[in-house]
Order: sequence, then C-alpha cells, then structure tokens
Amino acid sequence: MSPADTPRGALPRPDYRTLTRYTPDRRPVAVDLSDNTNLWGTPPGALAAVRGAAPDALARYPHLYADDLREAVARRHGIDPKQVATGCGSDDILDSLWRALAEDGGTVAYAAPTFSMVEPLSRMNGRLARGVPWSRALDDPATLLEGDPVMVYVCRPNNPTGHVAPVEWMESLVHAAGPDGPVILVDEAYADFAEESWIPRAVTHPRTLVVRTLSKAYGLAGLRVGYGVGRADLVAEVEKSRGPYKVSRLAEAAACAALADDDGWVARTVAECRANRERLAAELRARGAGPLPSSTNFVLVPVAEGTARDTALALRSRDVAVRPFPACPDVGDAVRITVAPWPLLERFLEAWDSMVAEGAP
Repeated sequence: MSPADTPRGALPRPDYRTLTRYTPDRRPVAVDLSDNTNLWGTPPGALAAVRGAAPDALARYPHLYADDLREAVARRHGIDPKQVATGCGSDDILDSLWRALAEDGGTVAYAAPTFSMVEPLSRMNGRLARGVPWSRALDDPATLLEGDPVMVYVCRPNNPTGHVAPVEWMESLVHAAGPDGPVILVDEAYADFAEESWIPRAVTHPRTLVVRTLSKAYGLAGLRVGYGVGRADLVAEVEKSRGPYKVSRLAEAAACAALADDDGWVARTVAECRANRERLAAELRARGAGPLPSSTNFVLVPVAEGTARDTALALRSRDVAVRPFPACPDVGDAVRITVAPWPLLERFLEAWDSMVAEGAP
C-alpha cells in the first residue's frame, strides 16, 4: 500500500512500518561492558541530593524547564542559562531539535558509522537520514552538505569509533554550511573523556547546537538527564518543542550535584577511565588485536569479517557482555568494549584469552 492509499489515522504510519523497538541484548552477565555507562557508579554528591530530597519531591510536578539544572550547566561551561536546553536524556534534546526544524520532510546527513538512533529518530520525525562514510566526510566535510540537508549530525567524539573530528574540520563544515544553512548538531555524549568541546563556538553560531548527557561521565544513566547548548534563540525553539516537565525533581537535584562535582569524584573517575582505556588498548595490542584510537570511555576492536556477533556471543558465554558491530562502515566487523575499573577489565581479558585459546568464535 502506498502512502497515498493509507487510510487516515491508520497505524502504523507508512514510514514507521519497518521501525522496530530498540532491543539490544540485555541478558544479565557478571561483567557488562556493552552500554558505555559509568561503571564506577554514581557521584556521592548526587546520591546525597536524592536522599535529601524534600518530602514533596515525588508528589509535585518538577520545574517546568529545569531552571536549576540550566543554571548548573551554565556555571559548568561559563555561559548564559538562556543558552541551555534540558531534557530527559540527550535523546530527548535530539528528538526535540528534529521536531523543531521548519521544513516538512528533508534530509538529515551524518557521517557513518555513528550513534544508532540517528536513522530512527529521523524517520520518526518524517525525515530521511543519509549516511556518508567517515573516510569520505573527513576528506571533504562539504560532502555532508550535498542534497541540501536540513540538519547535519556530528558525533564528537564519535560512537562507536571513538575518534574526534579535528577542530579544523569542524570549522570548515560550519563555514561551508553558513549562517542560513542546515542546523549543525554536535553530539558530545563522550566529550568529558576528550580534550576539548565545541560549546564555546556553538553559543556564537546561529545554527549550531551541542548536545550532552549525564549518563556517561556523570553516572546518572538511570535518571535520564541531558542538555543542549547553543545560541539563545535556537535553544528557545528546542525548549518549545520538547515541552515542560521533562526532568524530574530527583533527576534535577542529582544532576546539579554531579555537575558541581564539589568532591572531585567525576574528575577522578574520568582520569582513571582515560588511564584504563590506554592500558586496555595496550593489552589488546599485545594480544594481536587492533583497537582503534579512542577519546571516549570505550574502545572499538575490529574482528574477522562476519564474526562480530559470534565474538560477542563467545564472550557472553564467558559471562562478559560487549556490543557487536557487524559490517561497520569504514571498519568492518568489530566489538565495542566499555572501559571500567581495572578488575572488571581483567575479567574481560581473561574471557578474551579463553575465547582465543579455544578458537572461538
């Protein structure tokens, strides 16, 4: 049945027919290194904020637009609170920006491989996603502007490869897009593990939004808190699109405490994560593997063609979970491993050694 023949009000919507629920393998294992959350836990200050919440924290609606969180983000980055949008995880900010775009239809361009939700979020909002291999995009960022997209999505550092698009490359992309071109969305979910951010530049550009999450470095994945930073007029459109009451009172209190990091817990765990990332990469290289350079809290390890899922299953059978990436553009088959406290990574390396010794996958 063509879209024109679809009865009014029919379910599913024509462009939803091939969408499926997000269903990664989440069967419990002893060592889960599959989802890039903070395996050191949650900042003590954030836990204290939740435990000390007022009695009405659950009975009353939260703040309309999480103003306390906006203030905390503004202090963290040295910007104006009006340049901050908040949401229920960074996905909420992404979805709100997709909806706020003026044109019906249109294309969202991105460099592939990248965050797996780009394509479904585009389709959910009636847009076409167009992937360009990173190797081609890095050679010439203008390839992302071909076909006059309404948005260009850049994950920086990138998931799942772990690399950071150079500053000069970003400047070239933003310059080529121009002040009246597509919105440039910079996803910085992993920027806390890297060396620099696009936020100082985003607040001066009329069509650039940086999106961040507190699910990674800040250990609040279970509370779903994210934020976007850009010029105040662009942020206002995102806030309108996302609507009120998206960040709960407990989530806001925990997020404000985590961002303040008064006891230095976040800074210490990020430093340890970076050190463990390099140590894990060195251990894998010593075993003949070739992990890609990473500026995130994970490493991506190419494996033999056609074996990504089998490798993940072989490790899962040894009580360790990693994320498989079959036929990853520019990479081939690979598995992604979340960096964790070293005892957990030792368990992973033992499972890896056992798998290799037995000739699996």
